[in-house]
Parts: sequence; C-alpha cells; structure tokens
Amino acid sequence: MTLRIGVHPNNLHLLLAQHWPGAFPGFDVAFVAYAEGRDTGRLLSENAFDIGGTGSTPPIVSQVAGAHVRYVAASAPRPANGAILIRKGSPIGKVSDLAGRRVALLDGSFHTYLLARVLEENGKRLTDVARVELAPVPSRSALATGDVDAWIAMAPHLAEALASGEFDQLVPCGATIPNRSVFWTLAERSLSVSTVRAVTAGLVDLGQKISSDLDTAARILSDLKVGGVGFATWRQTVDARDWHIVAAASEILAEQRAEADTLYRHGEIPRSIVPVAADADETVEAGAAR
Repeated sequence: MTLRIGVHPNNLHLLLAQHWPGAFPGFDVAFVAYAEGRDTGRLLSENAFDIGGTGSTPPIVSQVAGAHVRYVAASAPRPANGAILIRKGSPIGKVSDLAGRRVALLDGSFHTYLLARVLEENGKRLTDVARVELAPVPSRSALATGDVDAWIAMAPHLAEALASGEFDQLVPCGATIPNRSVFWTLAERSLSVSTVRAVTAGLVDLGQKISSDLDTAARILSDLKVGGVGFATWRQTVDARDWHIVAAASEILAEQRAEADTLYRHGEIPRSIVPVAADADETVEAGAAR
C-alpha cells in the first residue's frame, strides 16, 4: 500500500519529510503537494491523500462540517511560533484596546483560536474586532502603513518582523494556547492501527533527526524559498522549535475539545465536538455533539 501524505508550506514537519532522505522508512510514501492548510479537510474528503498536518483549528472545522476526523499525532507546543504584533508607538497598549480595531490574520487557522482566547481572557469577543484576511507578507505591509491595527504573525515572518524594530509584541502565542501542529486523517481513509502507529513513529524519528541537524533543515527550507526568507532566518526558526512528536492521546484530544468549546462560545462553529484518536475504538462517534 502506498501511503499518501499531504504537504503544504506551513507544515514544516511534513515539508521537511518530503525532502529528507530516508523519512518514513518501511513505507511506500507518496507526497501530495497543495497550497493551503485550510484545504486539508476538503482534500482528505476528496481522497486526494490519506493523512495531512495542520494547525489545531482545521480539523475542528472539518469535524463540525460532518467529517469523521481521526487524530494521529501532534507536535510539542510551539510557544514561539506566533504572536499578535502592533506598530511601534501604537495607541494599543493592552488587549482590550483591540476592540473596534482591524486585525490581519489567516482566518480559520490557529490565528482565529489565538485571537478568540486572548480576547475572551480580556472580557472581549471575536465580534469586537474586525478580522482582515491577509497573507503574511501583505499583513506586515498593512500593519506598517496603518491599514490594519494588529497582525497575528507566525514563523518565519515573526522573527524578521521583530528584528526590524518596526513592531512590538502585544501577546505571545505561548502565553495563551499550546499552538501545536496536529496530524490527522478521516475514518474513510481506513488507516489501520499499525499504520497509524508507524506513521507516528516516523514523525518522531524525523523530529529527532531535525533536532540533531538544524543546518540541514534550515538549508532545505531556504532552498525551497519557503516564506521568502533566507537561511539565517530559517536557522533561527528551526532552532527555536521543539521538534518532538507525540501520539494523539488524551491530552491532545482534551486540548482540541477545549478549542472547539472556545470557538463555539464565540459563535465560530455551531456546536462543539468530541475529538477521536485514529487508534481509538471505532464505535465512538466522531461527530458527537457536546
């Protein structure tokens, strides 16, 4: 059997796996490239590939829409991977000052969850801000010119933005959410428990290799021109990241449930969900409402 793995530029673990010699030993692997992590659920449903990796939000959105999502594994928390930035000298001094302001982000990604949690902890809701859908490079330009008032930035653009001296960090991601990558499939892809565990082992092994050879990882990403940044920025980014991978056990499922509950409270999804691990008892209904 050929295992088809979906790869998009924002999931660095799988992108590096695609270009790292010997990744997923023992598997006949075919990597399927696509542009946007938020398309993962749709492409899984269309049988474009068997497993993908995204931030924490896309599988929740897919499950709420009726997909039988199954979690395979997750990264370690990535506290340095994102932050809400404001311009130097901005009148915004605290999170509650975001009310009525324009915030640039990739809506429907972990950005939405980060914003919801940060606002909720400060007595506000998502509806209190104007969300502006913008890619990272236009977002930075829009913040610099004042077309938006805040930007949810992520690696590798975050490091460069802070180094420029143009922006301040209002809230770091790690102070609010775990910000993991999650690796998931659909029940319809019928991955066996042994396959799920072997994939997880392959992800764990690759994470160890990346941690032991940061220069190779940074060189691959810079040669691929991911994010439009060079080797030095990628070297800093991969060094700041914890590359450990864990199976999708109870802690991961609880975090996903907590995120779904938050998005439900903010009206982003019509109901909460019960997340299910890919090696769980298949009698558990993945789409069960809260």
